[in-house]
Amino acid sequence: MTQNTQTSPVASSLHAAPQLSSQPGPGEKERVVLAYSGGLDTSVCIKWLQEEYGLDVIAVVGDLGQEHDGLEAVKAKALATGAIGCAVVDMRQSFADEYLACALAANAMYENKYPLVSALSRPLIAKHLVAVAHQFGAKYVAHGCTGKGNDQVRFESSVLMLDPALQILSPVRDWDLGCRADEIAWAAAHNVPVKATAEAPYSIDDNLWGRAIECGVLEDPWCEPPADIYTMTVDPTEAPDAPTYVEIDFEAGVPCALNGETMPFLDIIYALNDIAGGNGFGRIDMVENRLVGVKSRECYEAPAALTLIQAHKALEDLCLERSVLHYKLTIEQAWAETVYNGLWFSPLKEAFDAFIAHTQQCVTGTVKLKLYKGSCTVVGRKSVYSLYDFGLATYDADDAFDHAAAKGFIDIHSLSCKVWAENRLANDARMPAFADVDATNAAYQAVVEEAEDIIEHAGAAVA
Repeated sequence: MTQNTQTSPVASSLHAAPQLSSQPGPGEKERVVLAYSGGLDTSVCIKWLQEEYGLDVIAVVGDLGQEHDGLEAVKAKALATGAIGCAVVDMRQSFADEYLACALAANAMYENKYPLVSALSRPLIAKHLVAVAHQFGAKYVAHGCTGKGNDQVRFESSVLMLDPALQILSPVRDWDLGCRADEIAWAAAHNVPVKATAEAPYSIDDNLWGRAIECGVLEDPWCEPPADIYTMTVDPTEAPDAPTYVEIDFEAGVPCALNGETMPFLDIIYALNDIAGGNGFGRIDMVENRLVGVKSRECYEAPAALTLIQAHKALEDLCLERSVLHYKLTIEQAWAETVYNGLWFSPLKEAFDAFIAHTQQCVTGTVKLKLYKGSCTVVGRKSVYSLYDFGLATYDADDAFDHAAAKGFIDIHSLSCKVWAENRLANDARMPAFADVDATNAAYQAVVEEAEDIIEHAGAAVA
């Protein structure tokens, strides 16, 4: 498990390149701002945008906590490939505080399985793409997404909501390279350095919140994921033999301390990625329903995200009133689907955020978890805002619950349905439920009659 855990700013400004003017000069090419990762697709995109579109490329590299050998090296690669400028922007703090905190408040799990790793980073990257386009007079914004993935929708929808006047280019969707192997061959022929090979053609996207892995042998949903795809989590069978206990403190729904030590949310995420990942927790292997209608086999690692969501849910169970908690579940699923579908900047998502933020005011307390060989279990929770009342919950002598009140409650609770049943029976408008009762009675009567016959014949035989 390796992660870049440095939290000090590491950003380089395009303004540091004096040759890059705020607008293209006379006779200069038009400009396009490219979301650049240094991977196969975006590396090929730089050359493709130059050769096929005749544009000057400005690359933007976002540090979102992904694994890397140095983002300045990624910048150098972009410039060596032909970009006229490249900015490396440290987005980690804003990613944690503005995006991941919202996702955690929503307990965001697409299809109740996946904590939206890539979907959360795309709108933040898009915001920076638009800002750079404005700074340097670019008419175009480009991305390296395929034509059947979700990220194309997320990037383009975000850009269009932030600046509808910008034109969007999608080289990977438009070019005539037949498959990933052809793309690797094209890169080699045009001297574009890439790490991907035909033998290990995984497509990986990672950030603070987790790691998404697809392509290659993973495209067969029957094939067990190879061990080499995982970097954030150890094999659960090789995890420590003794459990690890962690305590997470929350204030208004946001993690604020780990094992009693106060620290920023960003640092808590890094620490839990190491702790939970070191105990083999955080792997997901799923068949996912993409927005474009394709079922895709996806593998994820999200140790911190899954740990924090589990802890946050446990604290909400303690602190939120029943009807609020139940209704929030429907909002959570709608929030996750909205963000998954690329609508981070939509008015609907903003309205969901307002509701969710209101629910978090008293989600303050401590949750204790047990991590052991691939599992994470909540084993304790406490809060000054706890709505758990021992006197009402206990079955011991200290029970303060008014049992006598239950009869009247049940009568009123079921009154409407009771009136309905009386009416339907009186009018012989028998519903399936009544038929089920009759069928059950008939079956029971048949069993009774059969038993009586057996007893009768047994008695006769004895006599």
